[in-house]
Amino acid sequence: MLKSIEDLPKTHRYSIFSLAALISILVFWNYSSDPITVEIAIPEITPSTISNRNNEIITKRFTIKAGDSLSTIFDQARISPQMLHIVIQNKENERKLRAIQPGEAIEFRLNTEGLLLALNYIKSPTLTENFTIIEDQAVHKSIVRYPEYRTRFAFGTIDSSLFLAGQDAGMTDSLTMELAQIFGWDIDFVMDIRQGDRFSMIYQEKHLDGKMIGYGPILAARFTNNGRTYNAIRYTDLTGNSDFYSPDGKSMRKAFLRTPVDFGRISSHFSLGRRHPILNKIRNHKGTDYAAPTGTPIKAAGDGKVVFAGTKGGYGRTLIIQHGQRYSTLYAHTNAFHRSVRSGKTVKQGQIVAYVGSTGLATGPHLHYEFRVNGVAVNPVTVKLPSAKPIIKELSQEFSEYALNMTGQLDTYERVGFAPSME
Repeated sequence: MLKSIEDLPKTHRYSIFSLAALISILVFWNYSSDPITVEIAIPEITPSTISNRNNEIITKRFTIKAGDSLSTIFDQARISPQMLHIVIQNKENERKLRAIQPGEAIEFRLNTEGLLLALNYIKSPTLTENFTIIEDQAVHKSIVRYPEYRTRFAFGTIDSSLFLAGQDAGMTDSLTMELAQIFGWDIDFVMDIRQGDRFSMIYQEKHLDGKMIGYGPILAARFTNNGRTYNAIRYTDLTGNSDFYSPDGKSMRKAFLRTPVDFGRISSHFSLGRRHPILNKIRNHKGTDYAAPTGTPIKAAGDGKVVFAGTKGGYGRTLIIQHGQRYSTLYAHTNAFHRSVRSGKTVKQGQIVAYVGSTGLATGPHLHYEFRVNGVAVNPVTVKLPSAKPIIKELSQEFSEYALNMTGQLDTYERVGFAPSME
């Protein structure tokens, strides 16, 4: 309800003032001449034309930090706990929002009265979980954006370290790590890297709105170590599973990782006649020690089942994983186990199961790692590891043609000697 002309927007007030002035002129003319009929269109006045401020949307965005929860972020945004209850009263909504991680973002969309209209949980540039408030309910939908993939080529020669060579090639450390993991079953990147070793690879970048937002997969890679060249081709089978294979169809992946810590330094080798540094007596050292800072992640060497997770004498906090009937691995002196790991749980190869520490009889933080065959400890650095399954026979011809194409591309780009764009 309009109480005074001051409640009108300026544009309407000006129109009314102009109309009044015109009527005054007409009245004056009416006294001095013949009557004049004038039709004037007056704009309709509705609540929406009186003020559109209630239709304005205010956006508040918060980047999630360590220790943040949904309730603390609602407090920072000065949104009532009642609105939080509306958002998470649906169990599926609560499950999605419970998974917030540092680096992700929460975006609130409110009207000028502070009423929550929608919440966007921005998990990545390509995925947003949207919760729109409709009649005191939060209706969820996933908003997925699809990036553009651009194919790139990189190559380098190692002078002092793989990471420095990767940086010189324009690669991030994470991309260099991915390259090392492809060949990690055949090359010991702690002991075997030599000056003059070379690598090349074809990989993909992800672009969105004209910006590079991350990396896609490595499609093909080559590594020459101490004069021996290894090729790896990424291939996706009929079930949608992707893995790396040599050009003859053998899996690059072995049933076990060669080392359970990334780039840890071997501080003590497998030996049957080593003097113990604390007990000062000759004792068999039935594993390999990897020196690494406390808290360094330890990975399961292979798929298996945790058969022991606890304290074991001089080994300190120890984890033992059984891999089928024949193989088992032991991880000793750990600082802590991963929260998902306990006796009886199954684990996958590469899964983080524990963290480096110095529990038990240890002079400093390191992992003592044992590899056992039929219960007998063997040297994990030199033991011949069983391979994973090769390309199935039905796909061998198709894979062979694809592998020939990809290795041919690597040959071509290495000869050209620069990194061309293959968009």
